[in-house]
Amino acid sequence: MPPQADATRFPHLEAAAELQIPDQSGKARKLGEFRGHLAVLYFYPKDDTPGCTVEGKEFRDLYEQFTALDCAVIGVSTDGVESHRAFAEKHALPFTLLADSSGELARAFGVLKGKMAERATFVIGGDGRVIRTFAEVSPRGHAQQVLNFMRSFLESHRMLGG
Repeated sequence: MPPQADATRFPHLEAAAELQIPDQSGKARKLGEFRGHLAVLYFYPKDDTPGCTVEGKEFRDLYEQFTALDCAVIGVSTDGVESHRAFAEKHALPFTLLADSSGELARAFGVLKGKMAERATFVIGGDGRVIRTFAEVSPRGHAQQVLNFMRSFLESHRMLGG
């Protein structure tokens, strides 16, 4: 299992947890809302493009398995609320999509390239710390890769009495 991510690698994480970013319904959300639960925060470049659609649909298809592990799934791109709403409706995405139009959240996680987020995923522990980073993600099969990590992570914690 990979080691815990170094907190110095994400020096703006505390501030990022309090950023108010609208979801696909326009409701202001904060990452801090997910404290006490595991969360998969996946960044993707653009709504309704081939790779981003594959990735979103695979997270959708595995969503119940993530929630059974008490794990939230949160997608983030720099697209706006209306784009996210249409994308979520078209593909029946049951999870939160954050419209990081300013790029502040992507910047805090070091994945903002120009005006778009790079494809990357962060697993965040209940304490708000990043416990695993997936960089240079390939969309196909990625959701399953993250789910497999979550299962292994939780099993290791159970074995250690955590």
